[in-house]
Amino acid sequence: MEMLISNEAAAWFKRELALPEGANIRLFPRYSSGGGLHPGFSLGIANEPPGRQAVQTERAGIVFYMEEQDLWYMEGYNLSIVYSEAEDDIDYVYVPEAAAGVLKE
Repeated sequence: MEMLISNEAAAWFKRELALPEGANIRLFPRYSSGGGLHPGFSLGIANEPPGRQAVQTERAGIVFYMEEQDLWYMEGYNLSIVYSEAEDDIDYVYVPEAAAGVLKE
């Protein structure tokens, strides 16, 4: 699983959550009436230090990560977080991972 964060999305997190340089954003599955990849669940966010991080990426001085116990939510997918200027909000884009044995271009 790969996690990509656009510069604009990172700036949104910094602004909305008043994050200092070096902050940590945990992404985790949570119960929700909406849905993302799995009915009844969506991605939640928390400004907290990692415990057992499994995947991480840094953008604009912020570390975004998921912990081992939360990876089931993203199984078979990569995550891109992008900024929507029209809504002044972020969007989670779930991209299927390349099938085994298939080269990515």
